[in-house]
Parts: sequence; structure tokens; C-alpha cells
Amino acid sequence: MSGKRCAVTAYGVLRTAHPRLVLVAALFAAASCRKGEGGDPAKNAVPAVVGARTALATSQPFAQTADAIGTVVVRAGHMAALGAPSPSRIARVFVTAGQHVSLGQPLVELEQAPFLAATRSAQAALAVADQAHARTERLAQEGIVPRKDVEQAAAELAKAQAELANAQRAEQLSVLRAPLAGVVTRMSAALGAAADPSQPLVEVADPSALDILLSVTPAMAARIRPGAKVTLGAGERAAGEPLGEGRVADVAGIVDTVSRSVAVRVRAAATRRALRIGETVFGRIDMGTRPAAVTVPLEALVPEGEGFKVFVVDSAGIAHARPVVVGGQSDSLAEITSGLATGERVVTYGAFGVQDSAKIVQVRP
Repeated sequence: MSGKRCAVTAYGVLRTAHPRLVLVAALFAAASCRKGEGGDPAKNAVPAVVGARTALATSQPFAQTADAIGTVVVRAGHMAALGAPSPSRIARVFVTAGQHVSLGQPLVELEQAPFLAATRSAQAALAVADQAHARTERLAQEGIVPRKDVEQAAAELAKAQAELANAQRAEQLSVLRAPLAGVVTRMSAALGAAADPSQPLVEVADPSALDILLSVTPAMAARIRPGAKVTLGAGERAAGEPLGEGRVADVAGIVDTVSRSVAVRVRAAATRRALRIGETVFGRIDMGTRPAAVTVPLEALVPEGEGFKVFVVDSAGIAHARPVVVGGQSDSLAEITSGLATGERVVTYGAFGVQDSAKIVQVRP
């Protein structure tokens, strides 16, 4: 049987076969032809016949979006970290991490004895300095001591007053109190443990002043503008629990040295439920609409290296692989910025099983 007759036979089988058996029938017919012909396989090769579906590339408005994952963070100015005013030990712990606290509520108490002793010592030193200053002033007025002694006594009196103020302030801070109403986000104080002034013991944040910090690539960040709408969802996927909408507050001007990403701060005036600090959030950022974009169904894209290709079907039903540049994607469409023109037909369902120069036969959905 000649190559031409084999192709005809294969195509005839396809026309009579059930759509689900299209591919099997085509392969069987093609294999029979090759077996009967013999000779050079390269000369007798018949293009593969594939059952697939196709669609036309269309021109339509396309909403450009950027997907990103981020976390819920506390807004600047609405979080406080508290530590010991001086080296001490933990005497009492009143709250735990995650607990809601009110303004001024005690959180951690340090040992009081050192602070009380420091205050009494400062009060005594102030009393001595005050008496010395008064005596020196009187003697200077009588001409017994020079005026510079009065100035020295005044300086020592001012120093004693400052030391007392510091001691009293430290005594007040020996009981760490909530500087704002909120939630305890961190508690590292342990009963009896040493308190280092350089290490925070407790942190409090206002849960009503939260932002979402999304991470995007530098190239994507260059196209995002403050005020852009962001659709928010819980988790790491677009199909997560809907949380509502927010707006881009600002785009960071630096690249994170670890993740090599740029932070986009999103502010949501209202969400469907209360957000939690540290919660993972998915954000779809609206980057504007292209009025006349070339689009194809998302299933037409076939990954190739770091990019994509599509299979363009010509008037004879032959598929030709063609690399394309994808500008953006939605849930069902892909924007093609280069490599495809409006009106060209591409393989959709079955594209992953197509090879270049394959014969495409339409199958029913």
C-alpha cells in the first residue's frame, strides 16, 4: 500500500471511529501501512493523527494581573517592644503570648528591691546636694567663697536631680505595662530569669492596624502602582477563602537581599473576617486592562524551556509548533504578546500530546 493510500486509510478509520477511539485507530492504521510497505522508514513515515480540540486566537480586553503570596504584618507605629530599664530579674509574669491586653495593663514585673534602693539613694544624694548648694550660695553672698564654688554646687545639684529623675523613671518601668491596647505577640520573660536591657521581654501589637506584605519580583514591582486594587484570599492559592479587597499602599524601593523580592504593602479597610498577625495571604494585583490583547485559552499553552509554545493549525489541519511570549494569565485565558496573530487557530484540549506536523482531527467535548 502506498504512503498516500495509507494516509487515506488512516483518515477513513478516523472518520468512522468513535471520538474516544480516534487516536488508537489512527495509530493502528498507520502501523499496518508501515508494516505492509517495508523499505525505508523515513520515506514511508506518515504524519501522526491526533484527536484534539482547537480555538481561534481572539482580540479582546484583557485584565492584567499579578499573583503574589505574603503575610499579615503590623502597621508601622502600632507595635511596641518592652525590655528591662536596667539589669534585673523577672519577679512576676502576668500575661502570655496571644493574650489581649488593655492600655496600661501590667505585663511583667521585675524585682523591686534594686529599683527602690536606687530611688532612695538618689533622693538622699539630692538632699545633700541641695544643702551644699544653699550653704555655698550663702557663703558667696558673704564674700567668704568665690562665685565659681556656687556654680560648681549648682552643677552638682542639677546632676543629683537628674539622677533622681532617672531612678524614679526606672522604678516606674520596673513594671512593664502595655503602652497600647492590643495582643501580646511575643513573650520571652521567664520567672526568675535574668533580664538584659538589650533584649526585649515582651511585644504588643494593635490587631486593628494590620497590612498585608506581598512579595513580587523586581520586574513585576516596576509595573505596580500605589492605589491598585488587590483581591485577597487566605492561604497560598487563588482558590482559598475569599477575604475581600485591598489597595496597594506602597511598593518598596529596595530588593530583599535574601529572597531577591520586592515588598508590596497592601492596606485593606475591611475584610470578611479579622486577619491574624503572621497569617499567609494570597493577593491578585490589578495592573490595568489592555484594550485589544491577543488571547487564547489557557490550556493551549505548552511549557518549553523557560517559556511556552502553542500548536497553530493550518488550513489543511496540520499542527505547527510555534514559540510565543505570554504577557499575563487569568483563570481561563492567556495573553500572547508575541508569536501569534488574531484569527489563527491553536490546539487547546490535547495540546500536550501533539507533535509538530501532526494531523489534527476535531473531537467532540
